[in-house]
Amino acid sequence: MSDELPMPEPTVPRRPFSAFKVITYDIYGTLVDWETGIIDGLQPLVARIPADSSHSIYRTSESGQGRVKLAEKFNEFEAQIQAGNPSMKYSQVLRESYLKLASEFGVQDNSEVVEKEAQQFGDSVGLWPAFPDTVDACKRLSKYYKLIPVSNVDRDSFSKTCAGPLSGVDFFRVYTAQDIGSYKPDLRNFEYLLKHVKEDAGVEKDEILHVAQSIFHDHVPAKKMGLSSVWINRKGAGMGSGGGIEGIHQRGEVGYGWKFATLGAFADEVERQRAEEQK
Repeated sequence: MSDELPMPEPTVPRRPFSAFKVITYDIYGTLVDWETGIIDGLQPLVARIPADSSHSIYRTSESGQGRVKLAEKFNEFEAQIQAGNPSMKYSQVLRESYLKLASEFGVQDNSEVVEKEAQQFGDSVGLWPAFPDTVDACKRLSKYYKLIPVSNVDRDSFSKTCAGPLSGVDFFRVYTAQDIGSYKPDLRNFEYLLKHVKEDAGVEKDEILHVAQSIFHDHVPAKKMGLSSVWINRKGAGMGSGGGIEGIHQRGEVGYGWKFATLGAFADEVERQRAEEQK
């Protein structure tokens, strides 16, 4: 469905990519395969859902739709916990989300086992894989832009990602939810972003290009903040839809100026434009 959505009216008139100096990234979902990391980490839990349960749709081995539904259900609980506990470390948010899902699914067969699984789930961020195109695309983009993540994680979790799947990517600065004290889509995260990009890089808002997969966490608040943005529309993503991508578009809640299927495709277009400008 998301491939068929018409492009929205851009919040900011489209300009050549060379007009921007900084790319601000969502990391988990855009550069790192957050959804696969989450889905894989939930398998010990969903495997114990009885086949005759009303929650059996979440047994992702049974259908592709089950994977999407599980991602959406996790997203729902995660967003509730983040909104109610804006200063909670992300590793703890993951742990609490796991426990809420266990309760929702009626999987309380051994509380000690569930607690241990929840803790392992909370500590798993650094193990989540990067998308195959990520590191190469970031290296190409870093030739033209300062790269700054604004991410819904804690510093420890992000440092593990940087040392692991994103090893070799040069970030100019990193702004985490732990630094800010709230989670996207809270506008405080974007206010922090604009303030610190100006202080750290001397860059104004109209020189920032926000690149993200999540409609709910990134593109809705980007429109409210008047930011130019690029939607990385990862195929089959069930997270970050905010309860319905189609409805959000119909209500005019987003205004991204560009859409690409992968970060690599975005980097290709940046390089193509730059080559044309050199002629």
